[in-house]
Amino acid sequence: MFADAPELLAIQEGVAAVCGRFGDEYWAQCDREEHFPTEFHRAMATDGWLGVTMPERFGGAGLGVREAATVMHTVARHGAMTAASSIHINMFGPHPVVVHGSPEQQERWLPRLVRGEDQVCFGVTEPNAGLDTTSITTFAKRVEGGYRISGRKMWTTTAQVANKILLLTRTTPKAECARPTDGITLFYTDLDRSQMEVRRIPKHGRAAVDSNAVFIDDVFVPEGDRVGEEGKGFRYLLDGLNPERILVAAEAIAIGEAALHRAAQYARDRTVFNRPIGMNQGIQHPLAECWVNLQAAMLMTERAAELYDGNRPCGAEANSAKLLGARAGYQACLQSVMTHGGMGYAKEYHVERLLREVLLTRLAPVSEQMILCFIAERVLDLPKSY
Repeated sequence: MFADAPELLAIQEGVAAVCGRFGDEYWAQCDREEHFPTEFHRAMATDGWLGVTMPERFGGAGLGVREAATVMHTVARHGAMTAASSIHINMFGPHPVVVHGSPEQQERWLPRLVRGEDQVCFGVTEPNAGLDTTSITTFAKRVEGGYRISGRKMWTTTAQVANKILLLTRTTPKAECARPTDGITLFYTDLDRSQMEVRRIPKHGRAAVDSNAVFIDDVFVPEGDRVGEEGKGFRYLLDGLNPERILVAAEAIAIGEAALHRAAQYARDRTVFNRPIGMNQGIQHPLAECWVNLQAAMLMTERAAELYDGNRPCGAEANSAKLLGARAGYQACLQSVMTHGGMGYAKEYHVERLLREVLLTRLAPVSEQMILCFIAERVLDLPKSY
């Protein structure tokens, strides 16, 4: 990954050493019991990997998206999306706080995230807004000393175990704003379950890392928990979007690589009609094509990371990496199940779990259709279609 740079290989080896303590059965058990991988999260925090992108003065390493993508690629290669999602938000989720938080806020919040003492969830998506973030209706009304917030969030990951929430709200109704992106305010505050109802959403895969609907009814949030200026939260949110797409691409590719490795091993070992099935081109060619697509997706991911870390525009590349990485990862997992035949459908070989988990990368954090709209408008200069 990333041209096998020595510093990245060192990161890969260090993360793999932690991941090596958690084998297939651990991840299968987490999935089966819907158990958050607390032990893995704690091990990654203890070895310092949760602070890869955090500033050094707060206990982090102060590194870039290349290094973060290397961490997440290695993690996902071992534990798929369950492992990746348990620490994903630590990589760039708090970036608005790093960039726009006050020195007092950074000192209060960031070291605890680096040490794993706090876990944060992301309250952005809403039932009636979806990808149209400017249409959120969760509202923060200014009162003495802070705000009263009411609304509902959907697909809030890790809200069952998090004690903090990065919460996006409106402070001015959309209809009263000069631009749709105005009037949106970001908070980093306590997730108090005595005041916020957190309702788990049963879902297709990644059962160990919870997704939730969060109901907020007239909850007081102190002014000191507001990130940056009132009304500018949408712009703050953008700081973390391209890095997240790059990380998701790296994770999807890694899961595809893990599935491809299992498929090739099975094709070498499985004998039918007195020959290993891997001798058949009908088995070989689809797997070889998966390898080609994974490599191509990784090259785009590397390019996007290089641009981001060089402070150059990377929106097209980051979105393209997410699209290509998710598709390549999904196809590799699907082909792995097909290569295993009936046993691919059995939990014993773990590939059905990889297929269930990699599907998420095609759905989130942005749809394939919105990515293609972005490329059409921003790269090809075509008129906006929505």
